[in-house]
Amino acid sequence: MSQVLDTPPPTTPAPAPPDLSALAARHGLAVSGARPSLPRYVRQLWARRHFIGAFATAKLTAQYSQAKLGQVWQVMTPLLNAAVYYFIFGMLLGTSHGVRDYIPFLVTGVFVWTFTQSSIMAGTRAISGNLGLVRALHFPRAALPISFALQQLQQLLFSMAALFVILLCFGIPVAASWLLVLPALFLQFTFNAGVAMVMARMGAKTPDIAQLMPFVLRTWMYASGVMFSISHVTGSHKGLPSWVPELLQANPAAVYIDLMRFALIDSFHASQLPPHVWAIATGWALLAGVGGFIYFWKAEETYGRG
Repeated sequence: MSQVLDTPPPTTPAPAPPDLSALAARHGLAVSGARPSLPRYVRQLWARRHFIGAFATAKLTAQYSQAKLGQVWQVMTPLLNAAVYYFIFGMLLGTSHGVRDYIPFLVTGVFVWTFTQSSIMAGTRAISGNLGLVRALHFPRAALPISFALQQLQQLLFSMAALFVILLCFGIPVAASWLLVLPALFLQFTFNAGVAMVMARMGAKTPDIAQLMPFVLRTWMYASGVMFSISHVTGSHKGLPSWVPELLQANPAAVYIDLMRFALIDSFHASQLPPHVWAIATGWALLAGVGGFIYFWKAEETYGRG
């Protein structure tokens, strides 16, 4: 009798939980904010190309809306930077010695470098600085860093008008080579947009990167020949290893600056360009543009969360 009382009653096995993924698929449900496939993401981005252009133009217009001189600062800012660099590097440090047409050389370098610098800085804050927009609307997040790079391209085009005037004032004639500005700017824009997307993903996860980037970009500027001729400076230091000049000339910022100088300044000859410069420029654009786009897309579903 005691054995009968101590025996537990038989238990009924619990029913298996339903397969929620199969249930959602059967009723056409999908995860909210899930990352689309890469081809679909590209199509979504292309469908919003008008938004990208309008957003970039609106940002550019609003950038100096509180200043009394307004959009004049689009030209004045790089010109003032060039004036400061000319005083410090051209006059005090003497980097202008041995460089023909130094002022056009310097202004071109400053304008082109500012394009890259501003695109990367704006891209670093593209997600973290627009969380309200990211959380409120559904759109491909890559539209933001691309639109900021486009905004900086539009600003450069405004500045180019002043650059052309400076070139003419210093006796630089209009030449057919000026048409090379178009492919050079296209390659530089592709590179800038790609790096902006890389920095946008990193900045979305770690906003403190935005505080570090000015120091990184300043170091990069000094290594890119903005204020001096890389070939002239490295040639005057005979003790440098042979790979140092090659590394400095092959860095992407220096490549795009050299291409613009070669296109606009008749005294800047092909002998001052690194070998296969157009191939290098295209390679940097493809590496940064395609690689940066895929890197950004990989984290698409994480932006604006947390």
